[in-house]
Amino acid sequence: MTTPPESTVVLKIGGGIGRITLNRPDRHNAFDDAVIAELAHILDRVAADPAVRVVVLAANGKSFSAGGDLGWIKRTATYSVAENEADALVLAEMLSKLNTMPKPTVALVQGGAYGGGVGLVAACDMAVAADNSVFCLSEVKLGLIPSVISPYVLAAMGSRAARRYFLTAERFDATEAHRLGLVHEVVPADDLAAAGDRLTDYLLAAGPAAIAKAKNLIAHVAGKPIDAELRLETARRIAGARASAEGREGIAAFLERRKPDWPTD
Repeated sequence: MTTPPESTVVLKIGGGIGRITLNRPDRHNAFDDAVIAELAHILDRVAADPAVRVVVLAANGKSFSAGGDLGWIKRTATYSVAENEADALVLAEMLSKLNTMPKPTVALVQGGAYGGGVGLVAACDMAVAADNSVFCLSEVKLGLIPSVISPYVLAAMGSRAARRYFLTAERFDATEAHRLGLVHEVVPADDLAAAGDRLTDYLLAAGPAAIAKAKNLIAHVAGKPIDAELRLETARRIAGARASAEGREGIAAFLERRKPDWPTD
């Protein structure tokens, strides 16, 4: 354990996995500026730690995250526009750290995921939801908008779905979240941890540098025209991967029918 168990965000590292757990069950894991800062700090730690190859984001208690803590939201109503912009930018930077994490990220969602909690799910590479999960982009009910989380939620579920759920603030279940693409899989609540373990097993078997490069590839290629420039860029990237120590080891291990011994560099 690398953080005290009473922390609002708990980090445990072992077996190549950095397990980040939201730990405000009495507040349905709602977050405020202090929790956001702690989560950002932990994301920096796991990103820089060579012992961490996979990051799992989960939560203690009945809910994944109720989004913004009401006390925090009440305080922001007294801020100036400039103060609110600075405050919101901290959340934006934390979500960017999660979204651009060089290691694969897996969200395990149970119970409620509201507002910013949906943003956390959408910013992860993959998400598994328990069948008791409920999702809601609730901001307009408070006279607010899901602005900071919108790039990640739109990337996950598309603008057409957002035009309904951003505007109605209605709740939807795990089956609908799966249909929309917000989560990749729905499992019985008792099987949530096992489903996460299955994904981490796949991820730990792959080349860590290749995973980082594949994540970067997606960000680079998505939405771009397939023109000569993009074709050349993709050719350069696979050439670099083939010539790398990790690529050579992966190919050799496959041909020799053994598990790869991934280089540490």
